Amino acid sequence: MDPQVSNGSGLQDERITDLLVFGFLQNCSNCNFHKELKVLGHELPVPAFLPDGHDDELQTDGNRSSHVVQQGLRTDSESQEEIIQNIARQLAQIGDTMECTIPTTLVNRLAAEFMNGNLSEEDRRRCLAAALDQLMQTFPKDMEMEKAKLLLTLLLAKKVADHMPSLLQGVFRTTVNFINQNLLTYVRNLFRNEMD
Repeated sequence: MDPQVSNGSGLQDERITDLLVFGFLQNCSNCNFHKELKVLGHELPVPAFLPDGHDDELQTDGNRSSHVVQQGLRTDSESQEEIIQNIARQLAQIGDTMECTIPTTLVNRLAAEFMNGNLSEEDRRRCLAAALDQLMQTFPKDMEMEKAKLLLTLLLAKKVADHMPSLLQGVFRTTVNFINQNLLTYVRNLFRNEMD
């Protein structure tokens, strides 16, 4: 997986966004992409939140899985990951209540655009932005705008992956890049507020 972020966000920012999007997808109810999500969790360049009972598998290169933290090494990084997971869980719970507001025709169109192999990553981000703009016309007015944008972006990713599980990796990467380019300050603030 080639992390490309053109806005100068650092590794820490991309790591937070990777974990947030992954955690959101992992905590969503009623999804058809469990197998693809498990594969994605193993391919992420950072530890992902794998279900309890995940064992320390021996990889084909003879090394142990890099997704398991060595025993006894409880670090700030691990507690930060727990904070991100809590944020993702809260967003997924809110998303589960809003999911029915996403029009099926919009999801189908976005999935078809993501299936187009001729589209660049930038074109995919534009398609996601256009779908988000359409949804923002009807977002809950009692929710702050950045939170609504983040939540609807995550819901679009979930709905497209649910519609076509084979698109999960591409949708995940585009969503992470989109958030890093458009909502990074809000995500940083969410994270900082939870740390306090």
